[in-house]
Amino acid sequence: MKSLFETETQQIILNRIQNLNETSQPNWGKMNVAQMLTHCQKPLEVANGTLELNTKIGFAKKLLFKLFKSAMYNDKPWQKNLGTVREFIVTDAQEFTIQKEKLIQDINEFSQLKEKTSWPTHPFFGDFTTEQWGKMQYKHLDHHLTQFGV
Repeated sequence: MKSLFETETQQIILNRIQNLNETSQPNWGKMNVAQMLTHCQKPLEVANGTLELNTKIGFAKKLLFKLFKSAMYNDKPWQKNLGTVREFIVTDAQEFTIQKEKLIQDINEFSQLKEKTSWPTHPFFGDFTTEQWGKMQYKHLDHHLTQFGV
């Protein structure tokens, strides 16, 4: 699995983002391109420590999420139209250029953290290693860029 901590992979992701425009249409899902760019910032903000999710889940759900934890960073692509946490859902209008620039900034900030050893605990999946964070962020971005055909 590729990682957003790999310079070449980071550049590929950034190039794919540059191939988006205001009229890019999704191959699946409900978000428009500007909403997708905003949505993709959220997991990076959690990892960067600038967004804290105050989601409380019960023991049974926490156990269930741990069973699927490796799906967040393994080589198997995510299914189309997967659900997302409430805090990551973007339904309001977004300004494409602003959100594109913000996502690029968040990616560049995250990519500088490859030596980091202390990460926030994910509210659903628990703790991830640095390697897992890098793979998970790549996988999420790849999923949504594929959604928009870039």
